[in-house]
Amino acid sequence: MASTETTTGAVKESGNGQDLAGLEAGLDALDAQTGPTRMPVRQVLVQKVLPPFTAVVLVLLVWQALVTFKIVDDPSKLPSPGAVWDVAHQAWLEGELLGYIWTSVSRGLLGFLFALLIGTPLGLIVARVRFIRAAIGPILSGLQSLPSVAWVPPAVIWLGLNNSMMYTVILLGAVPSIANGLVSGVDQVPPLFLRAGRTMGATGLKGTWHIVLPAALPGYVAGLKQGWAFSWRSLMAAEIIASFPDLGVGLGQLLENGRNASDMAMVFEAILLILLVGIAIDLLIFSPLERWVLRSRGLVGRS
Repeated sequence: MASTETTTGAVKESGNGQDLAGLEAGLDALDAQTGPTRMPVRQVLVQKVLPPFTAVVLVLLVWQALVTFKIVDDPSKLPSPGAVWDVAHQAWLEGELLGYIWTSVSRGLLGFLFALLIGTPLGLIVARVRFIRAAIGPILSGLQSLPSVAWVPPAVIWLGLNNSMMYTVILLGAVPSIANGLVSGVDQVPPLFLRAGRTMGATGLKGTWHIVLPAALPGYVAGLKQGWAFSWRSLMAAEIIASFPDLGVGLGQLLENGRNASDMAMVFEAILLILLVGIAIDLLIFSPLERWVLRSRGLVGRS
């Protein structure tokens, strides 16, 4: 009898050991599958580089076909890609091309930084204080839908033709988007996170920093991305309308100069540069930030 009990106990212990070993192996396999993996270079080229490159080539081919087959036979309305390239190349040789870009990019990034410093605490206050949200929440939503160009005339009257006017227009265009993005992110924080934070003593500013902001990060990043788009559009509107020699020649001023000179090659040069800068900022700053947020939440497959 004792022998039988001993044998049975040994079998049970052996079974439990096998179960634990199987569980550990399953967890190890799960970690191996969900861990970050580096995409091969060829796959990056095929999935990330080839599609936009193909799209650009197709656009250029269609553009050239419209000129070559005289579908649009007036060069003053639609210059060829080669004509636009010649204008941009000439500006490069004269050392002016980078100056156009830097004038606008430096203004845009600095204005966006100011908007970030104002929009972030404003969004937190609106999201966390019920009375303030009821008071100015609808105003922020209305300001977000207001065209940025509407702020240029009053800003010129208030501040004159200077860089302060430019930054004011950027702030009025970008702050509502950043604040609303953060409010949306805070609204999507699960109540369980807040209760768990309070249980562990994370209340007030500590709870905001350690619980609310990390949990609201996806909505906040979306607001930042939209805020940059509004910053860039607001700046271009300000440079086009409120041009002044002392302000330097940015991309918006270049576009207006081409219009005044009826030089469509210069107009298309400015349009393409504005587009390329917007794409570059997104690829260099906001796309990596979005991928980091996805990875931090285990959503590597979607990044």
